[in-house]
Amino acid sequence: MTGASSSRPTALVTGASSGLGTEFAVQLADQGYDVVLVARDEVRLRALADRLGARGTRADVLVADLADPAARARVERRLAEPAVDEAPVDLLVNNAGYATAGEFVGTDPAVLAANHEVNVTSVLLLCRAALPGMIERGRGGVINLSSVAGFLPGRGSVYGAGKAYLTQLSQNLFMSVAGTGVHVMALCPGYTKTEFHARLGQERSGPGFLWLEADRVVADALEDFAKRRALSVPGAVYKAIVTVSRLAPLRIVQVLARRSGSGRG
Repeated sequence: MTGASSSRPTALVTGASSGLGTEFAVQLADQGYDVVLVARDEVRLRALADRLGARGTRADVLVADLADPAARARVERRLAEPAVDEAPVDLLVNNAGYATAGEFVGTDPAVLAANHEVNVTSVLLLCRAALPGMIERGRGGVINLSSVAGFLPGRGSVYGAGKAYLTQLSQNLFMSVAGTGVHVMALCPGYTKTEFHARLGQERSGPGFLWLEADRVVADALEDFAKRRALSVPGAVYKAIVTVSRLAPLRIVQVLARRSGSGRG
């Protein structure tokens, strides 16, 4: 635990040790939130907590591998049953997620299952843990990190399929909590400059205009969340891709997916 306790709202961010997760934690702290930082990498989490704590933010570290049901249960308890000295979570950012390299049929079933645990099951269960308390308090919200890949057919791993589920789940929850004071939004970025592709052993491909800055993605997401939107798609190019994917015949969407590089991952 770093920083002083206060009456500030509290956000819990999964996958907070790098990329968009770190950026969410920083920008939410700038907006007056205290934060609970969740990820596997304790060293990175504590470095981020110290950085935020030095600025007056209470930053708690919760080390958990969301592919492990027992570890995930600790995060669920933090959301559903905060301890006496812990503030209720006002904003859940389900940012943790990753893709697997290679084709579906050539990937170890255990690898696919672990990916599903993090990308899909964890989001489902953490939403279920957080939402009842938020509804009871009459305030709060959830941002689920999905992807433009969820709108496009693709090869490779189950990443895009999982993101399609998250987008639909978020939109369903958006309607389910309407009128309660609670808000749910899906964030669907395209290519973003983080460690995501490096961890897959992939170089950044495609023209530079397709690549978004992480700070801009998060800033746009928080702005859309404040406007109570159900869906946030940062960047004009990706807004256009999503629109075409919803309106064009499947054959055209498949061509678009191949040309945009979204056919894998």
